[in-house]
Amino acid sequence: MTVSINLPDIRSRAAAAFVGLAVGDSLGAPVEFMTTGEIAAKYGILNEIVGGGWLRLKPGQVTDDTEMSLCAARAIASAGGWSLAGIAGEFAAWLRSKPIDVGDTCRRGIRNFMLKGMLETPFNQWDGGNGAAMRMLPTALFTLGDDALLERCAVEQARLTHNHPLSDAACITLGRLVHLSLRGASKPRLRREADQLIAAYPTFAFDPYRGLATGYVVDTMQTVFHHFFRGRSFEECLTGTVNQGGDADTTGAICGMLAGAFYGMESIPRRWLKRMDRRVVAETSHLSTQLVALSPALCGRDGIL
Repeated sequence: MTVSINLPDIRSRAAAAFVGLAVGDSLGAPVEFMTTGEIAAKYGILNEIVGGGWLRLKPGQVTDDTEMSLCAARAIASAGGWSLAGIAGEFAAWLRSKPIDVGDTCRRGIRNFMLKGMLETPFNQWDGGNGAAMRMLPTALFTLGDDALLERCAVEQARLTHNHPLSDAACITLGRLVHLSLRGASKPRLRREADQLIAAYPTFAFDPYRGLATGYVVDTMQTVFHHFFRGRSFEECLTGTVNQGGDADTTGAICGMLAGAFYGMESIPRRWLKRMDRRVVAETSHLSTQLVALSPALCGRDGIL
């Protein structure tokens, strides 16, 4: 079925998703590895971009969540289409640059590519982390309008570093949620998509919410779902998520991409945007437009999907 869409609105929401990812990363990073009690004792409620934390970040500085997403986006834009080898190459260059933070599973997968040319890391039952999900946005933007392409590309990019069925499923669902949000779907419609994930993998069930926000992809997705579906604004979704602590830069980044796509650029607090690295905001906005333009389902369609 052919559905009319508003391309300018999609481009704006895509930019909000990528900027929102960076904002959530920067907001949450200072309280990474802290408990809810520790956050409450230090900040009351963390609702400002303050910097600091165990990485001693500057206010507005981002971490590997945003940096790896930028790597994937640059590779797709540079190739003019999907390039798994290009994404792997960008990850390798990024790792050589000695980033401020990199997860162990991501490091191992990237080194497998650097040393052995591997584009799919071997299955490991312990690789159910959130490192593939956190960088899903560029893949989602590029595959807009084509669910089969989304499934293939989501799993390919994931398995560069994380080869695990729960990681695969989370990545695909995040892509679908972004697609729905970009087209203006309601939260009940998005909730049905999350429920489909839970039907296939009951471990992702988040009601009642257990309060865990670790780097395990199940805990990450439960936290994001809990606060995204309860929240009534971009700020409420993000503040609730990062104040959960744990892997707060990643839960913040993932919630930021969803809330940005859902609520739009106007919903991102200006006081947060003013604290962000201007180069990051500019590049995420620019690349989001390029990725949407490269989407095979949108190319030459003039608002028809």
